[in-house]
Amino acid sequence: MTGSTPPRRLAVFDLDGTLSRADTFFPFVTGLLLAQPARWIRAVLLPLDLLLYLVGRLDRGGLKGAILHTLFDGLPRATVDAWAAKFAAGALRERMHAEGVAALHRHVRAGDHVVVLSASPDLYVPEIGRLLGAHETICTPVRWNGDRLDGRLAGPNRRDHEKARVLQALRAAHPGLSVIAYGNSPPDLVHMAQCEESVYVNATGAEAAGLAARGIRVVRWH
Repeated sequence: MTGSTPPRRLAVFDLDGTLSRADTFFPFVTGLLLAQPARWIRAVLLPLDLLLYLVGRLDRGGLKGAILHTLFDGLPRATVDAWAAKFAAGALRERMHAEGVAALHRHVRAGDHVVVLSASPDLYVPEIGRLLGAHETICTPVRWNGDRLDGRLAGPNRRDHEKARVLQALRAAHPGLSVIAYGNSPPDLVHMAQCEESVYVNATGAEAAGLAARGIRVVRWH
């Protein structure tokens, strides 16, 4: 796609379990913790964060932010960015569905506007999107205090109905374009149901028939 050629359509890809073979958040957290051994002592506080989630005091986004804040509050931006760059490069080599990356690249070559839309944090997802060649990355924002990480969320967790809201904003920014969305979990179906075409990755046998009945294409990626 060039600056003088309008995109044909929007192609919106979920990251975790869709482009990647599994979750990326906990491998990112674990790797950063291994690189910062003095932070291990903070891990004793994580059961409290989990308890608050279990009793409903934290939602999924709040738990994500609490984990980052508990473990990494105060880390310099340069430290986080260095690990994020290393993690993103490794994720492309080792964690991606080859078929998913190929599908994304086909959309780029076809002149579509490609968006990675993820609930994972903006500490590393934009770098993954950049390396993949996506035109835009929209993910969960994390709070900073100047050049020091706070870790708590600075905006909405990009999941469920929030992805549907983002989709509407994308349609407004690209009027007239049809949308094809790729996802892999029931929460993704909220925004996928609003798209002209949807592709569901690695559905179980029980899920596949119901998805097909709803007009959602089911694919198997390895």
